[in-house]
Amino acid sequence: MTHESEKITIRIPERHLRALDFLVEIDDFPSRSEAIRAGIRDLIYARLELVVDRMKKFEHAEQALAAIKTYEETYLKK
Repeated sequence: MTHESEKITIRIPERHLRALDFLVEIDDFPSRSEAIRAGIRDLIYARLELVVDRMKKFEHAEQALAAIKTYEETYLKK
């Protein structure tokens, strides 16, 4: 199975690069590229989970507001 990938250029602080190289050196990752891909993947999954959770809360809030409006229209008519 082949995965399409695109080459990008990034700038990161020197201290992050040293930490990245340390992880590669201790054999936690086979290369800088693999470490960066893992970091990006983890960031995406974490952010997606956060965004989905926010969307669910927003939908719940919208439902609550709709219920309040229905209640007002039904019971608070003059």
